[in-house]
Amino acid sequence: MFLHSVNLWNLAFYVFMVFLATLGLWDVFFGFEENKCSMSYMFEYPEYQKIELPNKLAKRYPAYELYLYGEGSYAEEYRVLPLTGIPVLFLPGNAGSYKQVRSIGSIALRKAEDIDFKYHFDFFSVNFNEELVALYGGSLQKQTMFVHECIKAILRLYKGQEFAPQSVAIVGHSMGGLVARALLTLKNFKQELVNLLVTQATPHVAPVMPLDRFITDFYVTVNNYWILNARHINFTTLSVAGGFRDYQVRSGLTFLPQLSHHTSALSVVSSAVPKTWVSTDHLSIVWCKQLQLTTIRAFFDLIDADTKQITQNPKKKLSVLNHHFIRHPAKRFEENPAIISDLTGTSMWVPVKVSRWTYVAYNESDKIYFTFPLANHRRIYTHAYCQSTMLDTNSWIFGCINSTSMCRQGVDLSWKAELLPTIKSLTLRLQDYPSLSHLVVYVPSVHGSKFVVDCEFFKKETRSVQLPVTHLFSFGLSSRKVLLNTSGLYYNIELLNFGQIYQAFKLNVVSKCSGTKEEITSIYKFHIPWSYEDSLTIAQVPSSTEISLKLHVAQPENDSHVALLKMYTSSDCQYEVTVKTSFSQILGQVIRFHGGALPAYVIASALLAHGGQLYSLFSTGYCLEYAAILDKEAKPYKVDPFVIMIKFLLGYNWFKELWDLLLLPELDAIVLTSQSMCFPLVSLILFLFGTCTAYWSGLLSWASVRLLSALWLALKRPSELPKDVEVLSPDVLFLIGAPLLVSWTTCGALAILLSYFCYLCKIVHLQASLTNFKSSQAVNPKHSRRSEKKSHQHKDSAAPALCLCAAEAEDSLRMHSAVLSLLTWTVLLSMPSLVFWLKSLWYHFKLNPDPCKPLAFILIPTMAVLGNTYTVSVKSSQLLKTASQLALPLAVGTVAFGSAHLYRVPGFACLPLLLHALCNWM
Repeated sequence: MFLHSVNLWNLAFYVFMVFLATLGLWDVFFGFEENKCSMSYMFEYPEYQKIELPNKLAKRYPAYELYLYGEGSYAEEYRVLPLTGIPVLFLPGNAGSYKQVRSIGSIALRKAEDIDFKYHFDFFSVNFNEELVALYGGSLQKQTMFVHECIKAILRLYKGQEFAPQSVAIVGHSMGGLVARALLTLKNFKQELVNLLVTQATPHVAPVMPLDRFITDFYVTVNNYWILNARHINFTTLSVAGGFRDYQVRSGLTFLPQLSHHTSALSVVSSAVPKTWVSTDHLSIVWCKQLQLTTIRAFFDLIDADTKQITQNPKKKLSVLNHHFIRHPAKRFEENPAIISDLTGTSMWVPVKVSRWTYVAYNESDKIYFTFPLANHRRIYTHAYCQSTMLDTNSWIFGCINSTSMCRQGVDLSWKAELLPTIKSLTLRLQDYPSLSHLVVYVPSVHGSKFVVDCEFFKKETRSVQLPVTHLFSFGLSSRKVLLNTSGLYYNIELLNFGQIYQAFKLNVVSKCSGTKEEITSIYKFHIPWSYEDSLTIAQVPSSTEISLKLHVAQPENDSHVALLKMYTSSDCQYEVTVKTSFSQILGQVIRFHGGALPAYVIASALLAHGGQLYSLFSTGYCLEYAAILDKEAKPYKVDPFVIMIKFLLGYNWFKELWDLLLLPELDAIVLTSQSMCFPLVSLILFLFGTCTAYWSGLLSWASVRLLSALWLALKRPSELPKDVEVLSPDVLFLIGAPLLVSWTTCGALAILLSYFCYLCKIVHLQASLTNFKSSQAVNPKHSRRSEKKSHQHKDSAAPALCLCAAEAEDSLRMHSAVLSLLTWTVLLSMPSLVFWLKSLWYHFKLNPDPCKPLAFILIPTMAVLGNTYTVSVKSSQLLKTASQLALPLAVGTVAFGSAHLYRVPGFACLPLLLHALCNWM
């Protein structure tokens, strides 16, 4: 009944779309580096001490709790209150556990032991009962108010201490970070209670899946407050994203708004964090040892020696976070580092006059200062570059003023160096230091260790190479390459015309080496100047290394920077760099950035199919099969031009004023444009994917109906087709009243699901009756023809009750195939709140607030009536034509207003079904 109505070309098209979608999904879920995070371990058994909250607070929030983390003997000391450390509050995210605090808490404990507990942190964690707040936003405000009470309760534990804290630091994972930001929106919240906020994989910009209006409203409230009150927000915020391994929260959503007048916020991807340099998935970001070590180092550097608490100085906080998370100079953090260093002592001073120099240090007994006179080099070269494989934190490079053979004091240039996985490097533009006469490289006395120091002078134009990327529609069939013939230590490859999120490339670096050195390492750093989302690749040369190039954040319109590939190379090797478009990664970017909008396009296609089905019934008196009507009606040119036209007209003031006068919401396409998420032809691609999904889901749902009807026949064989078509029978009234009562007293999504199952049972029963009728017809054809003739005679009579024949039953099943597809996706979009309700049923029997309750009071009666609806009862309806014509504007509305607000989509799907049900009477 389904497949035979689709020609082979259409079937081949649907299979091809599945193939493309598979390519994109493969890139999203598997197209990233392996997990390089080291596991963090507890050295003693972790313990969680429950903090007793006031009875009034415990009764108001029965599902929430506050815990204090400890290990072994240290946990025993915690049991004796009050506390003496620095309070840090951990907030878990969607379905997160309060026990996730153990990784960062244990590392902080080991660090405190290393310094003999001169300072230590007390880690608290909130138990949110693992609520699914990413699926249901109705509890986000409640979580925020509970966190406020927890902060006050935590600070009370320190009363009477000499260095009692006045504020806490917060570490928020996923939605926990958003809850922390929402504290500022509370009327009675004092900003002084929080001095630092670190969020991990928190979607700050927008919800990953806006499945109900409560989530969207919560985001609007929080982000509007932060934008409008940016000048008055005092505490420092750091947002860390997981990179491409985190397919649950894409990193672009974690970047805090860039405000010119608000500089106390940093956003960075974990792959760009010094000493971390790895991408993390959504869960491993809380236990990734490299990242947690960096976080704890920053926490200890933030301590004020006078108050023994985290500093209140915003400049120091930002300086520490920049040092540990943005650019690490391979030096320990100092608030006021000494710019001038003494270079005295019994050391050798060795002048170097060549432009390229290498020194291998091994078992050196004397300290050596190598001096490079800059006077001659300035005439020929523009830059100086030095690197060292000694990764200690001592100063190693200086600049001297008016020196001859040696200098007593030098400018410490080590603070301008950059730490990389295998080297620390420094690049100086010589014209920026006109007062320096010499560059000095210091080699300490070493015993048993070996390291290499390299320096060279070069002209910028010899080390900066422009490489235009290939066109988006080259599909990887063409490539562009550049050959680095000169033997240098450092190159900048400027990737021209690369700044959009829909661009994706494969870059291949082939190195060929002539020297005999062993274990030569090259580092390739993909640097994005407009956001901290760099990624590093370490390659043993000679080799062929493939690097994926794609963005988390698009280049701002007023930004003229160029994406770079920084290459830290070997002077004994030559490098060939080739770039070509990666079609599979482009599909991955489409799904990564717009996959959440797919249900809107699926329902838009199903709406067009349903409308076409009703129009076919109106014009010809019978229904086409679902696959055929989907091929005929679900065309992107019926929807996309209207959306594009509306977006264009909204650029005119008169149309925008009319739009606002009609109280219409903002167009989703404009929302996506503001987030730099404008792919060319993305709406067309999503519509094709949506139609393909609607096709295969329709096939699956109808196959399920056939399977269930076969099971029905095996268990209970129905006698015959329904004799009387009665729309409002007593059982229909019961199927309306009972679910509505369930909706009012418990959860609207539960009532919708129950009503959906009742509708499905009606369709399965009809299919089973038809199958049974056809089998009996095959056994006794003469009797069946007489029965069908009597049925036609009864149908043509003036009796109020109508009787079904086999042809009309089959026609009704074709009509229900379109209805079932539309209903299935509508019900699926309402299920998240049901999942949340089931998980919290122990504490709350009634879901409040309930996002599905208004929908339930429309959809439940509609489904009950549609279950008793047949083509014979609606084909003569005066409302049928209107119902069929309404499908197109509703499909346009679904795409225009539901792409970025999925909770609106069921409303658009519900209206044509309601009109379809009303066709039984009008």
